[in-house]
Amino acid sequence: MTKAPGKSNRKGLTFLQVAAMFGNEEKSRKWIEELHWPDGPFCPHCGSFNVQSGIRHPSMTHRCRECSKKPMFTVRVGTILENTRLPYRTWAIGIYLFTTNLKGVSSMKLHRELGVTQKSAWFMLHRLRAAMEANMPWFNGPVEADETYIGGKEGNKHAKKKLKAGRGAVGKAAVAGIRDRETGQVVAKVVESTDKETLQGFVNEHAVEGATLYTDEASAYKGIDRPHEVVKHSVGEYVRDQAHTNGLESFWAPMKRGYNGVYHKMSPKHLNAMWTSFSTVTTTGQRIQSTKWAALCMGWLERTCLTRS
Repeated sequence: MTKAPGKSNRKGLTFLQVAAMFGNEEKSRKWIEELHWPDGPFCPHCGSFNVQSGIRHPSMTHRCRECSKKPMFTVRVGTILENTRLPYRTWAIGIYLFTTNLKGVSSMKLHRELGVTQKSAWFMLHRLRAAMEANMPWFNGPVEADETYIGGKEGNKHAKKKLKAGRGAVGKAAVAGIRDRETGQVVAKVVESTDKETLQGFVNEHAVEGATLYTDEASAYKGIDRPHEVVKHSVGEYVRDQAHTNGLESFWAPMKRGYNGVYHKMSPKHLNAMWTSFSTVTTTGQRIQSTKWAALCMGWLERTCLTRS
């Protein structure tokens, strides 16, 4: 790839390379099979590797020899591709677009790029976000914690929708975030309140006991039962030795650009899923090199919320 301005650690595949990798349905299916079954195909029902491959069937590719009913299956079963009719090629290229757009990709954009309906693109994005939500990390620390607010400005709302309760955070959703300095990973979650019980509970939910916490002077973090250092933004203090929240502030910035420039509006119902995908794609996407994004994507597919009964 030719050099260009920007972070060198964001090197990855060009779109031409992606088009060559997934030139047809067979290539795309084999790519997914190699990533999902690195040690060979296995039955998604019993886990046995004693399976028959290349069976004669219009849609199924494998059959289990161990299960009593000898069920047929494909690599789709047990992943977010299950029960979908979208081609493997569409999924593969869709995953690439989703994981390499750090500020997010809308269903309308995906619909135009992949030639599928907007409903299908919306469905794909929700499946990918569900896989991300299934694997929330646990941080060893040190960690930074902060909160921000997402939503439209009161002054831009129609008169009937204005709350007339002030400015600033009025009418917006509160989002709490925590970032592990060691790994750079972030967890962001919509919260009902920014009080002491909520924010301290959020930190304790994602950081191991004893991990050092860095925050601004928000009173909600005072008295938390762990090492805690504070920077006072109100008096112009943003860094003091190791005490700062700059890593998390740098996470909020592109996320808000994605909100304003890509999505324009997010319904409260889907805010948590959106913020999970933002945090996962941003913190991992910056480290993607060459074809490593592929294995990363399949890791998400295997952590799907589609649990088998």
